[in-house]
Amino acid sequence: MNYEKMLELAELAAKNAYVPYSEFPVGACVLCESGNTYAGCNFENSSYGLTICAERNAVGTAIANGERKIKAIAIFSPNKKNCTPCGACRQVLSEFQSDEGLDVILQGDEGIKVTPLKVLLPDCFEL
Repeated sequence: MNYEKMLELAELAAKNAYVPYSEFPVGACVLCESGNTYAGCNFENSSYGLTICAERNAVGTAIANGERKIKAIAIFSPNKKNCTPCGACRQVLSEFQSDEGLDVILQGDEGIKVTPLKVLLPDCFEL
């Protein structure tokens, strides 16, 4: 699947976000080594610590479907271009990245922007 299509799927997922507090919808789409894609959106809770980011929602859906290796993730928010994953999501993504790494795909100011996860999270925590 091409990265443009992944961003489109992330945009569709963002439309389902439940964000009554921040009003900041985000959608994400992961591409697994199997070639399958899984989307997720963020959803908030009045107890803010229980809020789930779109990226972790998409990763969780992939895991629930038996996936373990992610090649890429597309992230989209209608509120912000270059909407990068938070630190917690970066760490979760690092746990499931493919042996070749993981590309983070964003809607940039001038089109699609691709950044390797290792650039966004150098020296990630590993056991």
